[in-house]
Amino acid sequence: MTTLLYDGSFDGLFTAIFEVFEYRYKDVEIVSRERFYQENIFAEIHEVVTQTDKSERVLKKLEQHLGKQGIHKLLKVFLSEDPELEKVILSAVKQSVKNPEENILENYADVDIMKISKICKSVDRESHRMTAFVRFEKMQDGIFFSKIDPDFNILPLIRKHFSDRYQDQKWMIYDLRRNYGILYDLETSDFFYPEEKLDIKNYQEKFHDEEKNYQTLWQRYFTKTNIVERKNLKLHVQHVPKRYWKYLTEKL
Repeated sequence: MTTLLYDGSFDGLFTAIFEVFEYRYKDVEIVSRERFYQENIFAEIHEVVTQTDKSERVLKKLEQHLGKQGIHKLLKVFLSEDPELEKVILSAVKQSVKNPEENILENYADVDIMKISKICKSVDRESHRMTAFVRFEKMQDGIFFSKIDPDFNILPLIRKHFSDRYQDQKWMIYDLRRNYGILYDLETSDFFYPEEKLDIKNYQEKFHDEEKNYQTLWQRYFTKTNIVERKNLKLHVQHVPKRYWKYLTEKL
């Protein structure tokens, strides 16, 4: 068994996949350094140095076989942070190389391909819900701030949605679990990675006065329009799962 250790990045993973073919490894596994634990003391360790040229060669070849949509599916698998993401992506690449005339991602009879399909559906569902349930709050500096805590690393997938939809205001979306975010400055939306986790325990103290008034008005509106006799909590939870309530002003 040969274990390829990579830096946990998307380019790093596809560099590792390139080297699986380059060095003709047979019995192989790819593992992120952050999650590596050597159970087999006899395993050979291969340190992968991320090289974008190697990564791009693999991706360009895959695009010829699977199209851009296929590459996007593999990206979703990577962002899912599933414990077996390296295994199923490597399996898909190997199958694509072996069957270049077929879109192997449609071969649902294969266990790994079926898992890729299920992961993509879960990631798509989470991305869609984030675009629906994200709530921005205006801060004293004029920036609209939103905190999220998604099950998957979906910020790269929702970036375009918010960049297209909110072009006339500065905003920031911060992932509490992964300690990074997106900042839009009216021109570009870029990822930012603070050295230390942002302290947002008392961030409400930095609300703009307008934000405080809007939240009060919205909570009053929600209370007044609610018909107690027609309350259907089961249906409500079905459409708005409880784990998303923490984002909603009316639930505060």
